[in-house]
This record gives sequence, structure tokens and C-alpha cells, in this order.
Amino acid sequence: MEKRGGKKAQVTIFIIVAIIVVVAGILIYIFLPEIKGALGVEAESPSVILENCLASKEIGDNIEVIARQGGYMEPEHYILYQGEKIEYLCYSEEYYRTCVMQQPMLKKHIEKEIQASIADDVKQCFDDLKNDYERQGYDVNLGAGDIGVELLPQRIVLTFNKALTLTRGETKSYPTTKVILNNNLYELVSIADSILSWEAVAGDVETTTYMDYYHDLKVEKLKQGDGSTIYILTDRNTGDKLQFASRSVALPPGYGLDGVTYEK
Repeated sequence: MEKRGGKKAQVTIFIIVAIIVVVAGILIYIFLPEIKGALGVEAESPSVILENCLASKEIGDNIEVIARQGGYMEPEHYILYQGEKIEYLCYSEEYYRTCVMQQPMLKKHIEKEIQASIADDVKQCFDDLKNDYERQGYDVNLGAGDIGVELLPQRIVLTFNKALTLTRGETKSYPTTKVILNNNLYELVSIADSILSWEAVAGDVETTTYMDYYHDLKVEKLKQGDGSTIYILTDRNTGDKLQFASRSVALPPGYGLDGVTYEK
């Protein structure tokens, strides 16, 4: 009888301990920010919080759409190809004449397109960031400011010029916050500029030259029936892609080749 009573007592103790552990876990989950604050645990940096938030917003999809459509979120003067609107970046409506550059500052233009396309998501992420810090016991002062977007080699840098001040015992200030996205759009835009320059001067370009020099680059040159050419530049390693259209030294119907793809 004594052994049975001892076993029952042990089982009771185990049950009580299990209940305490579960309750403690729930309380820690609910009050974790306050516990961290009381212990002085360092909060995540604004850059990390914004990077995670922007990743959840899938802003990379916006950048991909802009790149597929010739640098435009909403193409204005475009050709339809496989259901996609691809902007003309060099164009002449006359036969036999070289095209005129439509967007001579392509890099700057794409930066502005990205900036406009992510503005709403950035605002939401900063609202979430402010609420997150306040839940951790910080006094938060978030100033107004603009978004900077810069295409750089192998990356896109987002700079948020919103002064952020966090106070909890001591004060920390972040005049700017930066988020870096891995993307080779800078390199693709540079090659597109070169191709477009040749289109504007000579009316055509030998794309295999670029692939001989840049071994990780794939260049597709798709001739269309109306004299237009669609270029598709792809980074073989990352899959990053830039598409754009040109119409230069177009030949009247009955001349030239339709639907020819040049690629390595």
C-alpha cells in the first residue's frame, strides 16, 4: 500500500510540474517583449526588422515585374510578347531609320520605378516596426523621410531616410536605415544600355559578343514581324532577367526574318 501511495504521489508531482512548465511557456510567449525589456536584452536592429518585413511583402516580385517589362511597372509604349507588355527603350516608327533612345537614363528610371512600387509596403513595415518596439517597452520617435533606391553591382540598396529614435533607459538614434537585396539588375541594365546604343547608331547588334565576354550571361534576340526586336538578358547563375524592346532599321513586310532567336 505504501508503494502504491508513493507512486501516486510521484505521478501527481509530475503532473503538477508539467502544468507549471506549460503555463510558464505560455506566459513567456505572451510577455516575452516585456521580459526582454526587464532583463535589458538587446532588440533586433531596425535593418533586420525591415528586411524581414519587406521580404514578407515580396517586394522582389515588384522588381521582377519591372525588369520583365523593360523597366516599367506600367508600360506606356510597348509590344505584347507572350502576354507580357515589354516597353520600347529605343524606337523608330519609320522603315530603314535607326531608333531614338526612349529612356537614356535607364538606371535612374528603374530606381524611381522600384521606389514608387514599394512605397506602400515600406510605410506598412515602418508602422509595424514602431509597434514592435513599443511592445518591447521603447519610446519611439519616427520622423518623416523619403526612400532611396540605388542599383549597385550585384545588389539593390534601399535607404530609408526616416530618423528613428529609441528610448528605454538610454537613447539610440538611427538617422538612416538600409536594406540590401541581392540582385544583378545593375549588370543587366549596363549591358542593355550598350545594346541600345548600338541599336540607335547601327540599327543592329551582334549579341554573341556579349556572351563571349560575359560567360554567365544569356542574351536572346527575338525578331518580330513588325520589325521590332525583343531582347531578353538573363544571368545564368541567379536567374535575374531583364527584357526590353527596340525597333530600329525596320524593314517593310516581306523582308527580314521573323521569330529568330539568337542565343549561346
